Amino acid sequence: MPSAKPFSAAAGMLRSRLTSTLRQRSGDGPSRWTTPGHQDRPNGYFLNRTPLPPGQSRKWEDWELPCYVTSFLTIVILGVGLNAKPDLTLETWAHQKAVERLEAQRQILAADDSD
Repeated sequence: MPSAKPFSAAAGMLRSRLTSTLRQRSGDGPSRWTTPGHQDRPNGYFLNRTPLPPGQSRKWEDWELPCYVTSFLTIVILGVGLNAKPDLTLETWAHQKAVERLEAQRQILAADDSD
């Protein structure tokens, strides 16, 4: 049975790294995710966007229409293409061969009975 010494050493090293990382992030200084001049905390709205006044609609950004159209066409092409692909599984091939053999045996038996 392996000794527990390597596991306890690894756990201690991991614990020391995590505690030092947590200590560094708790300060009020600049973090690696924000830069000066940007909002540090979310304001409670989705994607930090304030709601528009009533009666106004949001203007689409220039990337949105091509992205939505491409996504829709991809789903349609994949849906049609994957449903229309030929069935090339081994089970289907074996079933067809078995049906052909049974049909050939029936024809032989029918020919023998008629003679």
